[in-house]
Amino acid sequence: MNNTNDNNRPQEEIEITKKDIDRAWFRWITRSQAGWNYETMQGLGYCCTMLPFLKKNYKDPAELKEMVKLHSQYYNTNVTTGGFVIGADMAVEAEQGYKAKDMIPALKTGLMGPLAGIGDTFFSVTINTILGSIATYMALEGNPIGVILWLLAGFVKLGFARWFTHLAYAQGKKAVSTVSGALKKITNAATILGITVVGALVPSVIKATVTLQPQIGENVINIQEQIFDPMMPNIIPVGIVCFVYWLLGRKNMNSTRVIFIVMALCVILNALNIMG
Repeated sequence: MNNTNDNNRPQEEIEITKKDIDRAWFRWITRSQAGWNYETMQGLGYCCTMLPFLKKNYKDPAELKEMVKLHSQYYNTNVTTGGFVIGADMAVEAEQGYKAKDMIPALKTGLMGPLAGIGDTFFSVTINTILGSIATYMALEGNPIGVILWLLAGFVKLGFARWFTHLAYAQGKKAVSTVSGALKKITNAATILGITVVGALVPSVIKATVTLQPQIGENVINIQEQIFDPMMPNIIPVGIVCFVYWLLGRKNMNSTRVIFIVMALCVILNALNIMG
């Protein structure tokens, strides 16, 4: 029996295989940001991800057209954890078909916010900050493992995205509440670790000292060696980090402008023989 617009009709049973789920996961990873725009954000990417599944699930052209329009609406979440929504969506639509038309927008809207918060905090900020800092420092030291570490982090996130998709499909939307609690604990622990790692890398990566040596009478004072080094030798790198962090919090300020400001200050202070 084919799907019809009569919601009282039973949904035709279709077989959703692991290959179908993997296909949806791969399309989401590679197409989630395709056609990104300020009106629907990831809406087109989400629709493109679901399109093979929709064609398989809806044989009625009218229903297929309606579901394509439905999945083209506004949507935005983290790419890695977004697999949860894909899997849960496929599970609901495979079971209920066109009857799920009114449920799917609520499902997507209800899940995309929490998953974005978890995913952006853990996978985009914490993981990228920790591994990115370590990999960058190793690369600066000429160690090729830094590049391998960064690439490995990308494959790990791909693995998590695939696992989320299969888990959500197998257990439905209940899996989100189960896993999100564990992820919050992991996120809190990883955030503390990330702050510790970044703090330890500040004096190792940022090289800045006070070169100004004022002369008082016959005495030449080396500010860096005589004042800063005995008390707090890395006060200048820490001060630079705090200054950059403060700039990023200013209105109409972005990372590009901060980079140019720091570059200009470096040139001026070095030319005046104040810092080097």
